[in-house]
Amino acid sequence: MNTSSSGDSTTPDPPSAAPSTAATTSPTEPSKKRIIAFFDAQNLFFAAKELWGYHWPNYDPSKLAQAICAQHPGWNLIQIRFYTGVPLQERNYEGNIFWQNKLLALSRAGVVTYRRHLVYRQEEVELSDGSFEVIKYSQEKGVDVRVALDMLMLSVSDAYDVALVFSQDQDLSEAVDDVRKVATSAGRWILVASAYPHEPGSSRNNRGISNTLYCPIDHATYDACIDPRDYRPRLRSGRPRPK
Repeated sequence: MNTSSSGDSTTPDPPSAAPSTAATTSPTEPSKKRIIAFFDAQNLFFAAKELWGYHWPNYDPSKLAQAICAQHPGWNLIQIRFYTGVPLQERNYEGNIFWQNKLLALSRAGVVTYRRHLVYRQEEVELSDGSFEVIKYSQEKGVDVRVALDMLMLSVSDAYDVALVFSQDQDLSEAVDDVRKVATSAGRWILVASAYPHEPGSSRNNRGISNTLYCPIDHATYDACIDPRDYRPRLRSGRPRPK
């Protein structure tokens, strides 16, 4: 077990140096590391909502990525990639306009963005009194697959030394294993880290993605990285908006 001097919690040893099949020595860890940040936007938002009660994805991905990199000497952020599901406008007008505006702003700032429309489903559930009720819900599909594919393809092309993934989605653990295999095959040093909101003493899941370096985000750090711009359409009623 290692305890990071950067303020990270005690975590399992990260895959800091995968052995090369082409050499008898482990690849050298670079003193200056190229970082690509991968944002699983909805996963990060729902974690912050559960812990701190925010009603909208109010974080600035650039500020958050820079804040985590600043905790690790030698981490140089070279790219930010942002992935999210977007509601259909006829289903959720305010949510659709919010994401259109935010994604446009991110793209103009040089962030690579990826979006997919949410999938809408319904199912019949039996209630305790024996009656049935139809439950309608939306679901994000394909976003985690796109994150995984990009992590892998960019590792193959030697685009980064550290993949900094803002997510706790354990479905991405297979991609982490594949990236480690790429490192082994190529005789390269590659690290995958996962960043996520964390509140000491909370009963909420406080683990990152398996086999990654954990980079918990505390409340103060998150609040320092809130985007001051509100991308939602204006309320006609004049009511104050929730945070």
